[in-house]
Amino acid sequence: MIAARTEAREGLGGEITEAMTDAVPQSPKLMTFAALGLSEPLTRAVAALGYLAPTPVQAAAIPVILREGDVCASAQTGSGKTGAFVLPILEMLGRAPSASPRRVRALILVPTRELAAQIGEAVAKYGARLPQPLRTCVVVGGVSINPQMMALRGGADIVVATPGRLLDLVAQNAVRLSWVKTLVLDEADRLLSLGFAEELARVLALLPDRCQSLLFSATFPSGVLALAEDVLHEPTKITIDAGEAPSPAEIVHRAIEVDTGKRTPLLRHLLATNPWSHVLVFVASRDGAEHVTLKLAKTGIAAAPLHGDLSQGARSNALAAFKTKKIRVLVATDVAARGLDIAGLPAVVNYDLPRSPVDYVHRVGRTGRAGAPGLAVSFVSAETDAHFRLIEKRNQLAIERERVAGFEPVELTVPAHDPHGGVKGKRKSKKDKLREAAALAGEKKAE
Repeated sequence: MIAARTEAREGLGGEITEAMTDAVPQSPKLMTFAALGLSEPLTRAVAALGYLAPTPVQAAAIPVILREGDVCASAQTGSGKTGAFVLPILEMLGRAPSASPRRVRALILVPTRELAAQIGEAVAKYGARLPQPLRTCVVVGGVSINPQMMALRGGADIVVATPGRLLDLVAQNAVRLSWVKTLVLDEADRLLSLGFAEELARVLALLPDRCQSLLFSATFPSGVLALAEDVLHEPTKITIDAGEAPSPAEIVHRAIEVDTGKRTPLLRHLLATNPWSHVLVFVASRDGAEHVTLKLAKTGIAAAPLHGDLSQGARSNALAAFKTKKIRVLVATDVAARGLDIAGLPAVVNYDLPRSPVDYVHRVGRTGRAGAPGLAVSFVSAETDAHFRLIEKRNQLAIERERVAGFEPVELTVPAHDPHGGVKGKRKSKKDKLREAAALAGEKKAE
């Protein structure tokens, strides 16, 4: 079990790092996609999408993957890591004709349904000009399994999956993994934090003894280090610092002091006084997402919730409506903090602060993408001020506090015996406390 191996390898961070070959990302200004080894159909496809040069993580990873080497990459949100593994996979699969029926030769495991759908879209866009089209199936939970079983009847070259649904399909004999040549674990830290360790172990047991493995993760707590040790074979280590990644330098950070009970009226005021076409609002809980959405809707603001309790159809519909601006506000839990690419998103609002300082980076990274300007607004109360200072310290930020007329805070100190325990506005559950402890352990390990 991965969980057991994690405990045994708690202190292996140094050993794993030393065993890897470092790849030094070359300046994207000096590189082209063709120079990385990609064929004309793929270079034309990325050019048509407006990508003129590879990002640092793409420049470092693509040549290694094309040589069939293993990769362990640390890259933050917005760094272009999806293209870093999708493009070389398409190149390699395009060189070898598909069998009949098609066999799964590339498996991409992700933590959320939204990220799976987005990667599926990227595969379709990047591979649109290949002379021999590849077949991709996206399989996730939360929806009926029958259409996915039907889609897999003719086989697939690439499967993008969440671990639980993939195992369900294996149990139904709808898919076999014995021909997989390349495995991708995307957002590996999130896969483990969401409790997929047991499912990952079962999936890994179904793969061939030796297949190319690519691990991408924003952070490397002990569980991810153990996973890398288990899965990767003499990997090339790629580390893209925040300064090297396509920087959210255009993001303006604001911190508004406000009492907890005035956050919703303040949010309505900001929506009324700013020309934001659409806004992503982050809350701490599923109930919070429903509550804030209802309050906005009562005042005529088009809004929808996005959280894990919704059916996949409801989640997909909400996200699609938001991307096409049919609704102005998407009120989401951290299910939307990783991997989602929302074009031209002008602003992100932290209605509730994230539990982990690392999650702040992922949340605000939804705006200010592809060189566009962005705005990140955080609501800070007396109860959450200390936590926000920690977020600033961890992310090397210094954000001036501000107040909005009519919404000035009255509660200037934390109650001596706060029954709510901070960020969520209610007493933390045991599960929340365990998640917080794991996140802090991971951050200390990264330091």
